[in-house]
Amino acid sequence: MSEKIKLQDVTPKSESYDLYQAHEKIYIRRVKGLFRSLRFFGGIFLFSLYFGSPWLNWDGRQAIWFDLPSRKFYILGITFWPQDFMLLSWLLIIAAFSLFFITVYAGRVWCGYTCPQSVWTWIFMWFEEKTEGQRNRRIKLDAQPISIEKILRKTAKHASWLMVAFWTGFTFVGYFSPIRTLTMDLATFAISGWSLFWTLFFTVATYLNAGWMREQVCIYMCPYARFQSVMFDKDTLIVSYDPKRGETRGSRKRGVDPKELGLGDCIDCDLCVQVCPTGIDIRDGLQYECISCAACIDACDSVMDKMGYEKGLIRYTTEHNLSGEKTNPVRPRLLGYGAALIVMMSLFSYTIATRIPLAMDIIRDRGALHRMTPNGLVENTYQVKVMNMAEERRNFVLTVKGPDSLKIVNNASISLDSGESIDLPLRLVASPKALTTPSQAIFFTLTDKSDDNVKVTTESRFFGPADFKH
Repeated sequence: MSEKIKLQDVTPKSESYDLYQAHEKIYIRRVKGLFRSLRFFGGIFLFSLYFGSPWLNWDGRQAIWFDLPSRKFYILGITFWPQDFMLLSWLLIIAAFSLFFITVYAGRVWCGYTCPQSVWTWIFMWFEEKTEGQRNRRIKLDAQPISIEKILRKTAKHASWLMVAFWTGFTFVGYFSPIRTLTMDLATFAISGWSLFWTLFFTVATYLNAGWMREQVCIYMCPYARFQSVMFDKDTLIVSYDPKRGETRGSRKRGVDPKELGLGDCIDCDLCVQVCPTGIDIRDGLQYECISCAACIDACDSVMDKMGYEKGLIRYTTEHNLSGEKTNPVRPRLLGYGAALIVMMSLFSYTIATRIPLAMDIIRDRGALHRMTPNGLVENTYQVKVMNMAEERRNFVLTVKGPDSLKIVNNASISLDSGESIDLPLRLVASPKALTTPSQAIFFTLTDKSDDNVKVTTESRFFGPADFKH
């Protein structure tokens, strides 16, 4: 098994270091490059998916709609009910294993590219740059005394943040309340109190998390950063600085051979620090604050281009690769996560594909195991709970399979609207001569009269006298 990576402690060694010291604002510098483009286009895709999905229609209704009052959860062409909660749990387990698999293979790329906190933070930083200027301009602006220009720029920034935050909160509520109706209610000031409350709640949460807290959410609040070291090994792809190539650091003129000066390729420009959204220096080694966004790679590669050096001083690599050893991409843990993922996803897909929109539970009468009818038959009573989880009204027939003379005394026809459920008392009788044991397995089958493929079968028990004789 691969050896785990040890995180480096880069905490300042000072007796006056305060764990609760005031937060120092991080001024992010914009950088262009391959990984910045991946984040940009990935963010556009995720934004389009989040903000566009509630506006899509499917069979005359909202394509993704969690209708809590009706206890219906519409996802494209499938309607889920509270009885399908196990599927949700299954889906969350699959998502967790997917995250584990990706982390073991490529570190915290989820955090850097697709985590909502990161995606919204990048968007907020874009608005900040457009309203207040580049990094140096923002630093000077914050240091300036209050002026008309400063007030206007700050107002424009926070207004744009609040606009995106409100749009985010409103869209989130739109997944639970039809978004077209919600829009009309908002426009006519007829929005309900709860819808308005949750819209404002998520507006404030987004505004604070992406606008003010930013890296503090990743560093102090996100548990993923804390247990990542358990999942990393020396074959995990991580953003790393190559000290063998970069040291000793030092400034120099372009075109000068660093070897003549006794220097490495790192010119100590600190661009890698200025572009880091969490404010760390990747040259200090792997740190739990690193979200693998690769902004430092883009910054360093741009400097290497200008200096005429080979790219990759900071790059995605492994600890084994940095130490000159061979990277092993296939590891037992990675194979284990992959195999578990394939099995779970296959079973989940099969369950969804073969899912029957019908639920039935059989509950025996616990008050009496059986009774003898006046005509000498053995009678058992049951409570049948049936729910129609289809989108249309359906008619069902209930049948039972067991001893030869077993039959249903009640009317076995059931008609239910969409989402309707019924508790049906049921009586079964059988001849004592047909019973071979005091307790026998029987099978209830509920079938749609118009579609034989829509049916469910539930097992129960039929009890007879314990001292019967043939």
